[in-house]
Amino acid sequence: MYTHMDAIPFLVGCPACLRNFLNLFCELSCSPNQSLFINVTSIAELNGNMTVDGIDFYVTDTFGEELYNSCKEVKFGTMNTRAIDFIGAGARNFKEWFAFIGQKAPPGFPGSPYAIGFKSIVPELSKMELMNVSTYPCGDTSLGCSCGDCPLSPACSSSEPPSPPKKDSCSVRIGSLKVTCVEISLVILYIVLVSAFFGWGLFRQKRERSSHPSSMEPLLNVADNSEIDVVNLRKDGRLLSEVQDMVPQASNGVHISVVQGYMSSFYRRYGIWVARNPTLVLCSSVVIVLLLCLGLFRFQVETRPEKLWVGRGSKAAEEKQFFDSHLAPFYRIEQLIIATMPDPKHGKSPSIVTEDNIQLLFEVQEKVDGISANYSGSMVSLTDICLKPLGQDCATQSILQYYKMDPENYDTFGGVQHAEYCFQHYTTADTCMSAFKAPLDPSTALGGFSGSNYSEASAFVVTYPVNNAIDEVGNENGKAVAWEKAFVQLAKEELLPMIQSSNLTLSFSSESSIEEELKRESTADVITIIISYLVMFAYISVTLGDAPHLSSFYISSKVLLGLSGVLLVLLSVLGSVGFFSAIGVKSTLIIMEVIPFLVLAVGVDNMCILVHAVKRQSLELPLEERISNALVEVGPSITLASFSEILAFAVGSFIPMPACRVFSMFAALAVLLDFLLQVTAFVALIVFDFLRAEDNRIDCFPCIKLPSSSVEPNEGNNESKDGLLARYMKEVHAPILGLWGVKLLVIAVFFGFTLASIALCTRIQPGLEQQIVLPRDSYLQGYFNNVTEHLRIGPPLYFVVKDYNYSVESRHTNQICSISQCDSVSLLNEISRASLVPESSYIAKPAASWLDDFLVWLSPEAFGCCRKFINGSYCPPDDQPQCCSPDEGPCGLGGACKDCTTCFRHSDLVSDRPNTEQFREKLPWFLNALPSADCAKGGHGAYTNSVDLNGYESGIIRASEFRTYHTPLNKQGDFVNSLRAAREFSSRISSSLQMNIFPYSVFYIFFEQYLDIWKIALINISVALGAIFIVCLVVTSSIWSSAIILLVLAMIVVDLMGVMAILDIQLNAVSVVNLVMSIGIAVEFCVHIAHAFLLSHGDRNQRAKKALSTMGASVFSGITLTKLVGVIVLFFSRSEIFVVYYFQMYLALVLIGFLHGLVFLPVALSMFGPPSSIIIEKGQEDEPSALSQTS
Repeated sequence: MYTHMDAIPFLVGCPACLRNFLNLFCELSCSPNQSLFINVTSIAELNGNMTVDGIDFYVTDTFGEELYNSCKEVKFGTMNTRAIDFIGAGARNFKEWFAFIGQKAPPGFPGSPYAIGFKSIVPELSKMELMNVSTYPCGDTSLGCSCGDCPLSPACSSSEPPSPPKKDSCSVRIGSLKVTCVEISLVILYIVLVSAFFGWGLFRQKRERSSHPSSMEPLLNVADNSEIDVVNLRKDGRLLSEVQDMVPQASNGVHISVVQGYMSSFYRRYGIWVARNPTLVLCSSVVIVLLLCLGLFRFQVETRPEKLWVGRGSKAAEEKQFFDSHLAPFYRIEQLIIATMPDPKHGKSPSIVTEDNIQLLFEVQEKVDGISANYSGSMVSLTDICLKPLGQDCATQSILQYYKMDPENYDTFGGVQHAEYCFQHYTTADTCMSAFKAPLDPSTALGGFSGSNYSEASAFVVTYPVNNAIDEVGNENGKAVAWEKAFVQLAKEELLPMIQSSNLTLSFSSESSIEEELKRESTADVITIIISYLVMFAYISVTLGDAPHLSSFYISSKVLLGLSGVLLVLLSVLGSVGFFSAIGVKSTLIIMEVIPFLVLAVGVDNMCILVHAVKRQSLELPLEERISNALVEVGPSITLASFSEILAFAVGSFIPMPACRVFSMFAALAVLLDFLLQVTAFVALIVFDFLRAEDNRIDCFPCIKLPSSSVEPNEGNNESKDGLLARYMKEVHAPILGLWGVKLLVIAVFFGFTLASIALCTRIQPGLEQQIVLPRDSYLQGYFNNVTEHLRIGPPLYFVVKDYNYSVESRHTNQICSISQCDSVSLLNEISRASLVPESSYIAKPAASWLDDFLVWLSPEAFGCCRKFINGSYCPPDDQPQCCSPDEGPCGLGGACKDCTTCFRHSDLVSDRPNTEQFREKLPWFLNALPSADCAKGGHGAYTNSVDLNGYESGIIRASEFRTYHTPLNKQGDFVNSLRAAREFSSRISSSLQMNIFPYSVFYIFFEQYLDIWKIALINISVALGAIFIVCLVVTSSIWSSAIILLVLAMIVVDLMGVMAILDIQLNAVSVVNLVMSIGIAVEFCVHIAHAFLLSHGDRNQRAKKALSTMGASVFSGITLTKLVGVIVLFFSRSEIFVVYYFQMYLALVLIGFLHGLVFLPVALSMFGPPSSIIIEKGQEDEPSALSQTS
């Protein structure tokens, strides 16, 4: 009888279970009282001899129950499963186990040679008795099992399974609505603050009415003749007397802040110099940027995902490098998912396990086997590159393995019924063994089932593991990449139509698919980007020109100026890319597609503001003074806005993700170059354009000059009157915002939305869905959706132990292993315990342990495993060559290995553990030993790459891994939480065992950033806000105004995050960069209004109206609409990342920035704004004004 002999290696790790199991068969075959509980029920003739063919074995339920309980949790590490799955076909109770044991095996096959019927009731008239020998509980102290094999052992009682983390239970239900305590607190805070604010507002209004009973008009509606504006003061120093006439109480002195004075002085002198030397300024500035563009000759694009999304110093990257170099790189995965379509009535997908579908799968496999890819002149097939853990067969994960990958075996083995049989007996039935000589877990080859109901599966999951290499030097993976391209082409052109014709769906992926699709994305949105430029160019041309007059539009239009401005923007982008390319920084696809648009959207604002400022000047002044006055008027605010944007982009360069860090660096330099070109080359171009118009030359064709008689006087260069938008701002917008009730309402509404956004921020999830990064029409979109829907097993998880000391003096062995005599809190026991609470640990199974299997393989009880010839060399099990040739049929007991003996007796070992020399000598034997029926514990295949043998002779194994699996991970949050849980687990175990242990899974390198993405986001946003506050403070010399700008910017960012939560936009490096950049862009909505307010004279209400009247139209048309036009075009992008992270986020930014800049900020300034930076002094008639000194 072979059954109990074959089972011994599975049970050696738990002596109590093994003793009970052996007692069952000892009583059956050797007991002197055998006749009392065994009854022969049938006999048969075999080779002329009569043999027993069937017996009844009378056993008490108590013995069966205790036997099963002592063995039910014993692990079989090689397959990350329980031993009962192999020696009991997954029996769920002792009766099912006895039924499996009692099955008669065909001659020559492992199993019982006759049928055994286990009975627990003795017939009334029979003299039979029930066998009931003593059993040993698995927690027996003398035969104790480990905690992993016996969780109920007394030694394990003090180590309770980790409980799931308690989620925040602080919430309140209001009807069917569940509200968190944070949200309730914010609501209460809002009610209190708004009530206090309204009370203060009513009290103040009542006091003002009692003090000024005549002031009943809107507070922003003041007479135009009382408006004092620094713009007019700057036109000419001689206008000071006019200021004094308009403001009787004013005397001689007009002062602004020191920095404002210096900047005004600089821009006044600089403007005159540019107007006098436009050619020199234009040529020199353009030449300098063109020199930077020479770096484009070294331009390269990075498309490797790990180089795009993994930062330097990444812990996960270091761990991956250690794993790849000391053990082996995780294999490449090529995968097909074939699924049935849901029933339109019930929505449930039918089972895919049918004869037609299996035959179709054979046809698909035939085509995949036939792939022949050309690599450097040689043809590459799957067998050349596939993973072959045992023998010469690929370890393809497919249910076709139940037919040995041979279609001729389909009918021979029994068709569909054989597959369904193997779903339950894949570990025990020889016919279910795969072609690569290992059991195939159906959960890896099927999808869309619940529990273990494999027959209900709605998908075939076919996985082709391919050998991987550390591909940093040379192109070691070149053959695999060539085959993968052919594989994807085959799937698209042949497999997809073939499977769809059978009313099934197909999704597929290769290891290089993401990289190839990212490359394709570089050309996916070329048309969208070009259209975006054309639309923005058209808008610029219209908005820069004067109000159209049919008779002179060809003179007053600014098409050539607008085109020149766009070219300058492109030149700044090329200069930035050229500079970084020259110093060896690779570009990314986001840089190529987004930065030009982004810089254009930012740069257009300044163009519009500059041109509008020049057009607002009096035509009575010479052109050079108009240019000078325009730069004095808007130069400081343009400088402030631009440097704020540059700082915000630069802060993004501290993001650890390379793609976003490089994006921020490129964008910061591009915005800087764009600003420099605007105040140099573009100002020179404005000079040329106004000279062209004054000379009656046609726009776009300046060589053509019209006679003066054909142009109405001053038509081409007319001083601009207030347009419709400016009149709206002055006559409608400002007066409405001046109403006291409107002010209170605006403050209450905006503050309420900010608090609501704070509450919503807690709902933002970290992550970046892979589907979003890819083009919308990518074949991977369907693949990722199917992975989420169908896969029922998670990614492999490895616990890597560094510097394991296996010497007999060290305790490391017992601190790691999980068999008898191992520590109850050992690494593997703790992994087993964690797998009991997968909802919090994200560990699905106990770990496969090479160490456990090695110690069992060495054990004298496993006498079929570690064996040696008389000369001391390795002797394989009896059922393997050289002891037995596969061609000889069933193996006998004689032959070449008849003199082999077990490696050790118990007396040779130290407490059943090998000494240092024994461990060192036998470990390579174990790793090279093939598993078979006589010894299933052989380490070859399962553990070939689990141990780094380099330098192990010293007694230290530098690296070894213990493999398990994560639970199925369907959402980005699952991936992040599983990484966090694995690291917390490893940190705890490393600390308690004083060993260096870390977790590794192939996806960790991409998800590590999300562990502290909130911290990164808050730090970068805070630094950006702080940097902009300092810039505002330096430029304006007003803490008051800088604080108001800071408040508005913070509100904009918080509101934008609230919109992210509403739109379900995740928090990742891309969105963090966007949030940081949004601060810089939002400055433009605020700084021009705040700057104009600061440099206007009068009370707060008058100055707020003047700021809206002068800059409101420019902010709306030059900033809001230009960004809006460019952003809307991105909606038509083929890349989802553009739509989500650029269209949606920037559209929200434009709308939120517009509302805060033109609604909230004027109201806040009119109520709480700083005093004017213009100080008009009395009694200083002899002192020149500060402004006149700057003229």
